[in-house]
Amino acid sequence: VQLVESGGGLVQAGGSLRLSCAASGRTFSTYTMGWFRRAPGKAREFAGAITWYDGSTNYADSVKGRFTISRDNAKNTVYLQMNSLKPEDTAVYYCAAGRSSYRGPYDYWGQGTQVTVST
Repeated sequence: VQLVESGGGLVQAGGSLRLSCAASGRTFSTYTMGWFRRAPGKAREFAGAITWYDGSTNYADSVKGRFTISRDNAKNTVYLQMNSLKPEDTAVYYCAAGRSSYRGPYDYWGQGTQVTVST
């Protein structure tokens, strides 16, 4: 599975962005898809995920209520809608695919897309 993120960019605080992650292959619907982020000087952290088996979502407390994950299995794409963005959301965002729950493990990773939130 190859994953390619897009949609990152520069946005003002309070604004919105929608990231997309396009997956190759015909088994996309059988993968749990996660979104992670790495802020400058910090470790990578889990942002949220959507499972393959029941479509349930799970979010980190830091993004809950502001970020929404969805998937379109017909398009082999998972989305991360980010609203009410804050400067602390600035990071490289990665999507990942795994065959288990939102806890992982994740077997495939994209190259990342930069999100910068200005004050």
